[in-house]
Amino acid sequence: QVQLVESGGGLVQAGGSLRLSCAASGRTFSSYGMGWFRQAPGKEREFVAAIVRSGTSTYYADSVKGRFTISRDNAKNAVYLQMNILKPEDTAVYYCAAHTFQLRTGLSGSRHEYGIWGQGTQVTVSS
Repeated sequence: QVQLVESGGGLVQAGGSLRLSCAASGRTFSSYGMGWFRQAPGKEREFVAAIVRSGTSTYYADSVKGRFTISRDNAKNAVYLQMNILKPEDTAVYYCAAHTFQLRTGLSGSRHEYGIWGQGTQVTVSS
């Protein structure tokens, strides 16, 4: 199965930008829709963005629409999250995940449909 490793997190001022990367291993990467989730301390893990296997369709949480962009490069076995106009409420550990519930298209915001997860990368946005 595919293995995922996130990178690119860090400390940034409100209004700034970060680009997260998720490197995948395994030739089955292109078989999965991919998603980004985030989790703040004491809170439930929440959906951020999703992209289908081909990369032709995307889906975003209302809280990040217009600010975040998910993309993928199957030739490089990678998925990205470009985050712009960051806000303090974006502070969280961000996780890359593979959509393993094959009865769905992959454009899903349900964390229960993602069965493979990276270790997470911390994003901190200061005021």
